[in-house]
Amino acid sequence: MLSAVAAIHPAAPDGKLKNLAAQLWALRGRMDVGDLVVMPLKSGPQIAIGRITGEYTYREEEADLERRHVRPVQWLIDDVPRTAIGQDLLHSLGAFTTICEVSRNDAAWRLDRIRTTKRDPGARPPARQAPTSQNGEGTGDADTEPIDIERYARDQIASRVIEVFSGHRLAELVAAVLTAEGFTCEVSPKGPDQGIDIVAGRGLLGLDPPRLLVQVKSEATAVGDPVVQQLEGVVSRQGADQGLLVAWGGITREARQMVNTRRFAVKVWNSEDVLTGVFRNYSRLPAAIREELPLKQVWTLVAEPG
Repeated sequence: MLSAVAAIHPAAPDGKLKNLAAQLWALRGRMDVGDLVVMPLKSGPQIAIGRITGEYTYREEEADLERRHVRPVQWLIDDVPRTAIGQDLLHSLGAFTTICEVSRNDAAWRLDRIRTTKRDPGARPPARQAPTSQNGEGTGDADTEPIDIERYARDQIASRVIEVFSGHRLAELVAAVLTAEGFTCEVSPKGPDQGIDIVAGRGLLGLDPPRLLVQVKSEATAVGDPVVQQLEGVVSRQGADQGLLVAWGGITREARQMVNTRRFAVKVWNSEDVLTGVFRNYSRLPAAIREELPLKQVWTLVAEPG
């Protein structure tokens, strides 16, 4: 395989050739029918999980060269929040290599459970785990491949945020971000809030438009359309201009369909949106928050894997 790849890309460096050959060999020769496939989505902080249903096929008639090498997959679920997955497993899913095996930390068993429950049970005791494959360098194993540093850092920061700012404290963090963006915010006291965690508006008193009502959900699992309906009803009754639903674990497909029909009334922030707001306004956040969430900006060179 390496010789064939080298013949097609004679000027490519050895690292890139080995990387590509390992991915092709994994696709053709190492995957088995019935194996699970995990794909982090670019559209949001979710992953999709499917199962391989057939053998490798080469589509010579396909015009797109990147779509010629295929394995048929039945996608079983496509909205598992990254926040529902343990940090150790996310580390493996953050490998630079597009196609690689995730074998450590009882990955296969855990992903199968995540597929059905959207919750990571964590690794079982070693005596109950299936043996992990002993793959060497260049075989397409996620545990030996370089990782996406940016993705890894964001996952680490997300874990820190929900550890420190879980529950009602997430509303405090969101209010700090909105305040840095120019809003005057009032955070509801801890306890029953009738669907309102933050009241925000422009101007000295927070009475100028746009006037927002914010509901914050810190759970790792996606929230459903009843939460969207509740927020929309509160916005209407209170005479606010817009509603913001902060759902750390994202929202379900049904809830997304509802939000898409109310684009100018309700906006949703997931964990990625909260992090983006924190990064954008970090220097303007209160010192107490920055002490609990110490961050440092680092520039790194963008290079192709391998």
